[in-house]
Amino acid sequence: MTIYKRLGIRTVINGNATLTRLGGSIMPPEVVAAMADASKHFVDIIELQKRVGEEIAKLTHNEAAYVSCGAAAALTLSTAACITGLDAAKREKLPLSLPPGRCGFQPHTMKNEVIVHRHGRVGYDFAVRQVGVTFVEIGNENGTTPTELENAITEKTAAIFYFANPGREHLWVSYEEAIAIAKKHDVPLIVDAAAQLPPPENLWRFTQMGADLALFSGGKGLCGPQSSGLIVGKKSLIEAIAFNGPPHPFIGRGMKVGKEEMVGLLAAVEWYLNHDHAELQQSYEEQVTYYEEVFADTQGVTVHRSFPSEAGQPMPRTEIRFDEEHLGITRDEILHQLQTGEPSIDIAGAGANGVLINGQTLMPGEVEIIAQRLKEILGT
Repeated sequence: MTIYKRLGIRTVINGNATLTRLGGSIMPPEVVAAMADASKHFVDIIELQKRVGEEIAKLTHNEAAYVSCGAAAALTLSTAACITGLDAAKREKLPLSLPPGRCGFQPHTMKNEVIVHRHGRVGYDFAVRQVGVTFVEIGNENGTTPTELENAITEKTAAIFYFANPGREHLWVSYEEAIAIAKKHDVPLIVDAAAQLPPPENLWRFTQMGADLALFSGGKGLCGPQSSGLIVGKKSLIEAIAFNGPPHPFIGRGMKVGKEEMVGLLAAVEWYLNHDHAELQQSYEEQVTYYEEVFADTQGVTVHRSFPSEAGQPMPRTEIRFDEEHLGITRDEILHQLQTGEPSIDIAGAGANGVLINGQTLMPGEVEIIAQRLKEILGT
């Protein structure tokens, strides 16, 4: 009996995505073993964080690295680092909405603005705003110019944030132009690339372009602990992130990272970079072909290759569309039966009459299980 059976919780076949609500991803045995090993001993957490960061930095061709408590915590700590550096008095004043304390700093004497593209905003940017900064939005739905970015920079600018998504980046100031502007004004530029793995090269692409920091989820494409995140980039900012983070009793205290997550993420990065990613991509293509063949003779069902993924990742998904009038069943009823049937299957809806199946989160044999359940539901 698994722990989930004992608790009365149904497990799910995840054909949707590396979603937080579904548990992120499945950790490979190497990661689980590393976490179990780490759990058996007491260690100096600050020293462990430093050493793990050094090893991950080497693996990812970066100056420095830090394991955070998820990608949202990475956003908060990166923002804090840009404001405080290694200044203890400034650290004590975060979030900036706090009243003056014994340190004597007033919020208005510290940098408190962050520049973002209006069309590039995401719901997770609250993790930046919780430091107490004000967002300065540039551009509109039609795009942004380099002049707009440069004109938005003032003495109050703490950082420029990009929330990476290849599907929208044509509307933004290019990374190259923005990095040049940021360096001209000595303002850090940070790329939130939480879901941008694959390709693995993204682990160093943004920073080698000149971004000061790049942030990733540890529990999505990396298949590390779900509660982990990864920050890579400039050593001085990584040091300031650690300065604001746990175990220190300031803004990052609640973003605690356990020894198991630190070691687990290191093992996940090693595992991920040793993968044959071309072979993995081919397996996703083969999944699309499989569904095309399975439903080739099914009236009212059409199969298409959808590219890229929902997060703009360069990998295909299978899109299946249903003719409700011919089949006598709605797409929503199909999704409902998948979720409530045995086994429980979670896939994404697409438009009014379609679904999307993402191979990134499927385990061996589950492609066939989804196809069989669909045929049962459709009565074909």
